[in-house]
Amino acid sequence: MSKKTRMKSSKPSSQSRKTPARKPSAAKAARKPARPAAAASAKKPAAKVAPKAAKPAAKETVKKPAKAAKTASTKSSHKPTPKQLIKSDLSDTPKPATGTGLAEGAPAPAFSLPRDGGGSASLADYAGRKLVLFFYPRADTPGCTREAIDFTRLSSAFADAGAAVLGISADTVKAQESFRDKHQLSVPLISDEQHDMLEAYGAWGEKSMYGRTFMGIIRTTVLIGADGRIARIWRNVRVDGHADEVLAAALAI
Repeated sequence: MSKKTRMKSSKPSSQSRKTPARKPSAAKAARKPARPAAAASAKKPAAKVAPKAAKPAAKETVKKPAKAAKTASTKSSHKPTPKQLIKSDLSDTPKPATGTGLAEGAPAPAFSLPRDGGGSASLADYAGRKLVLFFYPRADTPGCTREAIDFTRLSSAFADAGAAVLGISADTVKAQESFRDKHQLSVPLISDEQHDMLEAYGAWGEKSMYGRTFMGIIRTTVLIGADGRIARIWRNVRVDGHADEVLAAALAI
């Protein structure tokens, strides 16, 4: 064998040099720690489960208000018409209490009630005299004030006609006294908080105003003769000029 041939055979091939270079990279890959399967699997369910759990909650919040609104509108459409709206076509004319039997010529109903300044006033106190009873809705209101002042202005003329004058409302005695002092009224004021006298004389009944009906005092005046019988009744009184009209009637009997 020649020297040239030996040198060629002893030279390592390119394949034998490349093979050792690949082994370290494979070994390095083998030594690299693999990601735990449990950690990888733990992340995937969390990402998928969260959106699914949120969707049903969102649907419920949208559906419930819609259903409640539908129910509320259905209920409101079936509500009965309020009672006061049904009576809205009634006139504003008060209706006297029924069953009182009070009429001209009938005996005047007896009464005994507290009055301003203490004590009481009764029908028996005015036996043998003419008596004017004016029933007013409420002390110290505009119409009632004008009416009480007019009767006070004519109190001397009524006395000359042999007639006494009493004012009656459902106000307390204290309210009547304040009313008297504020406007310097001279006619006695009776307190009928239980409405006994008001009902007996037909001055308590159903009233209507602005489509609303309620029970209250109907402005009424009653003239009682010296014989204790009803001589005249004025219902639904208009205040202006009323006291003068009652005085004329008292002079005529």
